[in-house]
Amino acid sequence: PNSWDCSKLTAAAWAQSGVGLTALSYTQWDQTKRVPVSEIQPGDLVFYFGSDVHHVAIYVGNGKMVSASNPSDGVEIIDFLGPWYKERFSGVGRVIG
Repeated sequence: PNSWDCSKLTAAAWAQSGVGLTALSYTQWDQTKRVPVSEIQPGDLVFYFGSDVHHVAIYVGNGKMVSASNPSDGVEIIDFLGPWYKERFSGVGRVIG
């Protein structure tokens, strides 16, 4: 596509591994198993904005995530607990395929 939003990016990435996720961040939260940040692994999903999850990204290791915050910013690799994201962090979800 010409642009991605966050949940469509994560759903498309996991679809490449044969795992079906919905294309909504709050339902991806429900479809994943919570794991502590200390156990985060590449491929885990990271969620933001409290209990009303509104953003999701893919953890890729070394404190980084692949994120599509909005279509105008495109897809970027950024710190998953950078200053803006840290205060909005909801948790880590592991996809169980």
